Amino acid sequence: MAAPKKKTKPVTTSFKLQLPAGKATPAPPVGPALSQHGLNIMEFVNQFNKATAKMEDGMIVPAEVLVHPDKTFTLNLKTPPASYLLKKAAGIMKGSGEPNKNKVGKITKKQIEEIARMKLSDLNTNDVPQAMKIIEGSARSMGLEIN
Repeated sequence: MAAPKKKTKPVTTSFKLQLPAGKATPAPPVGPALSQHGLNIMEFVNQFNKATAKMEDGMIVPAEVLVHPDKTFTLNLKTPPASYLLKKAAGIMKGSGEPNKNKVGKITKKQIEEIARMKLSDLNTNDVPQAMKIIEGSARSMGLEIN
Protein backbone atom coordinates (compact mmCIF):
# COMPACT_ATOMS: atom_id res chain seq x y z
CA MET A 1 0.00 0.00 0.00
CA ALA A 2 1.36 3.41 -0.98
CA ALA A 3 2.03 6.05 1.65
CA PRO A 4 -0.53 8.90 1.76
CA LYS A 5 0.53 11.92 -0.25
CA LYS A 6 1.72 14.87 1.77
CA LYS A 7 -0.66 17.80 1.35
CA THR A 8 1.05 20.95 0.23
CA LYS A 9 -0.35 24.41 0.71
CA PRO A 10 -0.86 26.50 -2.42
CA VAL A 11 1.86 29.08 -3.00
CA THR A 12 0.91 32.63 -3.99
CA THR A 13 4.46 33.85 -4.55
CA SER A 14 8.06 33.12 -3.68
CA PHE A 15 11.25 35.12 -3.30
CA LYS A 16 14.88 34.53 -2.36
CA LEU A 17 17.14 36.14 0.21
CA GLN A 18 20.84 35.66 0.92
CA LEU A 19 21.65 36.17 4.59
CA PRO A 20 24.55 35.38 6.93
CA ALA A 21 23.95 32.21 8.96
CA GLY A 22 22.36 32.88 12.35
CA LYS A 23 22.34 36.65 11.86
CA ALA A 24 18.99 37.51 10.29
CA THR A 25 17.46 40.70 11.69
CA PRO A 26 14.23 42.60 10.96
CA ALA A 27 16.34 45.32 9.31
CA PRO A 28 16.59 45.50 5.51
CA PRO A 29 16.67 43.38 3.37
CA VAL A 30 14.56 41.02 5.54
CA GLY A 31 11.90 43.42 6.89
CA PRO A 32 10.84 45.08 3.63
CA ALA A 33 10.89 41.80 1.68
CA LEU A 34 8.61 40.07 4.19
CA SER A 35 6.31 42.98 5.05
CA GLN A 36 5.32 43.58 1.42
CA HIS A 37 3.83 40.07 1.48
CA GLY A 38 2.23 40.55 4.92
CA LEU A 39 4.42 37.95 6.65
CA ASN A 40 5.43 37.86 10.33
CA ILE A 41 9.00 39.22 10.29
CA MET A 42 10.04 38.00 13.75
CA GLU A 43 8.74 34.51 13.01
CA PHE A 44 10.96 34.39 9.91
CA VAL A 45 14.00 35.80 11.76
CA ASN A 46 13.63 33.26 14.58
CA GLN A 47 13.05 30.34 12.19
CA PHE A 48 16.02 31.28 9.96
CA ASN A 49 18.41 31.87 12.88
CA LYS A 50 17.40 28.60 14.55
CA ALA A 51 17.85 26.62 11.30
CA THR A 52 21.28 28.15 10.61
CA ALA A 53 22.59 28.31 14.20
CA LYS A 54 25.01 25.39 13.77
CA MET A 55 26.49 26.72 10.51
CA GLU A 56 29.78 28.59 10.35
CA ASP A 57 29.56 32.22 11.50
CA GLY A 58 29.09 34.63 8.60
CA MET A 59 28.45 31.91 6.01
CA ILE A 60 26.06 33.25 3.37
CA VAL A 61 22.93 31.07 3.18
CA PRO A 62 20.43 31.50 0.35
CA ALA A 63 16.84 31.05 1.53
CA GLU A 64 13.79 30.57 -0.67
CA VAL A 65 10.59 31.81 0.97
CA LEU A 66 7.30 30.36 -0.31
CA VAL A 67 4.33 32.56 0.59
CA HIS A 68 0.95 30.89 1.17
CA PRO A 69 -2.50 32.58 0.80
CA ASP A 70 -3.09 32.50 4.59
CA LYS A 71 -0.02 34.76 5.10
CA THR A 72 2.16 31.90 6.34
CA PHE A 73 5.43 30.89 4.71
CA THR A 74 7.66 27.92 4.11
CA LEU A 75 11.42 28.41 4.40
CA ASN A 76 13.73 26.37 2.15
CA LEU A 77 17.45 26.77 2.85
CA LYS A 78 19.96 26.20 0.04
CA THR A 79 23.69 25.51 0.12
CA PRO A 80 26.05 28.52 0.22
CA PRO A 81 26.93 30.08 -3.15
CA ALA A 82 29.74 28.38 -5.09
CA SER A 83 31.72 31.65 -5.10
CA TYR A 84 31.67 31.77 -1.27
CA LEU A 85 32.85 28.15 -1.02
CA LEU A 86 35.56 28.69 -3.65
CA LYS A 87 36.89 31.84 -1.94
CA LYS A 88 37.00 30.01 1.38
CA ALA A 89 38.78 26.97 -0.13
CA ALA A 90 41.32 29.14 -1.95
CA GLY A 91 41.85 31.42 1.06
CA ILE A 92 41.10 34.63 -0.84
CA MET A 93 38.96 37.63 0.03
CA LYS A 94 37.52 38.26 -3.43
CA GLY A 95 37.75 37.08 -7.02
CA SER A 96 39.74 38.72 -9.79
CA GLY A 97 38.36 41.70 -11.71
CA GLU A 98 40.16 40.37 -14.79
CA PRO A 99 40.13 36.56 -14.45
CA ASN A 100 41.83 36.02 -17.82
CA LYS A 101 44.82 38.19 -16.91
CA ASN A 102 45.09 38.29 -13.12
CA LYS A 103 44.98 35.00 -11.22
CA VAL A 104 44.21 35.47 -7.52
CA GLY A 105 44.63 31.97 -6.13
CA LYS A 106 44.81 28.23 -6.67
CA ILE A 107 42.41 25.40 -5.94
CA THR A 108 42.85 21.65 -6.25
CA LYS A 109 40.63 19.12 -8.06
CA LYS A 110 39.95 17.52 -4.66
CA GLN A 111 38.59 20.82 -3.29
CA ILE A 112 36.49 21.24 -6.46
CA GLU A 113 35.03 17.76 -5.95
CA GLU A 114 34.18 18.50 -2.29
CA ILE A 115 32.38 21.71 -3.29
CA ALA A 116 30.59 19.94 -6.17
CA ARG A 117 29.34 17.20 -3.82
CA MET A 118 28.13 19.82 -1.33
CA LYS A 119 26.33 21.82 -4.05
CA LEU A 120 24.95 18.78 -5.94
CA SER A 121 21.39 19.20 -4.61
CA ASP A 122 21.23 22.82 -5.88
CA LEU A 123 22.84 22.25 -9.29
CA ASN A 124 20.94 21.15 -12.38
CA THR A 125 22.73 17.80 -12.56
CA ASN A 126 22.89 14.61 -10.50
CA ASP A 127 26.28 13.65 -11.91
CA VAL A 128 29.36 14.51 -9.80
CA PRO A 129 31.78 14.88 -12.79
CA GLN A 130 29.33 17.27 -14.46
CA ALA A 131 28.87 19.19 -11.19
CA MET A 132 32.67 19.48 -10.97
CA LYS A 133 32.72 21.09 -14.44
CA ILE A 134 30.14 23.64 -13.31
CA ILE A 135 32.19 24.51 -10.19
CA GLU A 136 35.42 24.62 -12.25
CA GLY A 137 33.76 27.17 -14.56
CA SER A 138 32.87 29.31 -11.56
CA ALA A 139 36.44 29.02 -10.25
CA ARG A 140 37.93 30.07 -13.59
CA SER A 141 35.59 33.05 -13.85
CA MET A 142 36.80 34.18 -10.40
CA GLY A 143 40.43 34.06 -11.47
CA LEU A 144 41.39 30.82 -9.72
CA GLU A 145 43.89 28.35 -11.16
CA ILE A 146 42.84 24.69 -10.96
CA ASN A 147 45.58 22.18 -10.15
